[in-house]
Amino acid sequence: MTREEKFMQEAIALSKKGVDNNEGGPFGCVIVKDDKIIGRGNNQVTSTNDPTAHAEIVAIRNACKNLGTFQLHDCEIYTSCEPCPMCLGAIYWARPTVIYYANNRQDAAHIGFDDSMIYDEMKASIEQRKIPIKSISREEALKIFIEWQHKTDKTSY
Repeated sequence: MTREEKFMQEAIALSKKGVDNNEGGPFGCVIVKDDKIIGRGNNQVTSTNDPTAHAEIVAIRNACKNLGTFQLHDCEIYTSCEPCPMCLGAIYWARPTVIYYANNRQDAAHIGFDDSMIYDEMKASIEQRKIPIKSISREEALKIFIEWQHKTDKTSY
């Protein structure tokens, strides 16, 4: 068994733990740095009433807390399923070096976790999306962006 397969087995075990404990869907994730697991997560959407509590998000939060940082440079993500659009966005913001996944999005869709609507929505113009998206108070909000832009003591990311 390769080191990558060993870490993936940990992610798969977390997905089973979540199912066995009725915490959420069958998804698990570990984050590895320097050959050590520094973050763990399994889907906890239904047990926490949090639609963002996907395995990858839970693991990212855990890893960042353990590392005392908001980015995962030099880290690897092992997830039991190809990340959904939300998780993929969070992973990109965290900036790991690689993502390994086991099941793919078609496997997930087959058991009722179909993200194709979200992928389609991301391709559609704002005017054509299923949930109306309307811009208001832009001029007031832009003032805060300008303030951020000129702030000298900000932590950039």
